[in-house]
Amino acid sequence: MDRLQFQNLLETLLDSPSVYFQPPPNLVIEYPCIIYERFSADTRFAGNYPYSYNIRYQVKVIDRNPDSEIPRRVANLRSSVFNRHYTIGGLHHDVFNLYY
Repeated sequence: MDRLQFQNLLETLLDSPSVYFQPPPNLVIEYPCIIYERFSADTRFAGNYPYSYNIRYQVKVIDRNPDSEIPRRVANLRSSVFNRHYTIGGLHHDVFNLYY
């Protein structure tokens, strides 16, 4: 699946268009939001030829609400792995890694 399909899926989970792919530093961000970026990729080989290439994304759910349901929605996605949680300036960040 392509990145725009992934974008649409994240917007559906968030129930908002506040989903940003690699946003520039000067962008005004509305919360709650999801920020995601390409993190790495996994290539599988057979006979020395790649037969599978999957992009790994780092997905950050950012919300003022410490009990937000949005991280749970992301955690329930296929191949989603929780990485860490941290708080900055009263905003809770839940970071996930997943292939899509």
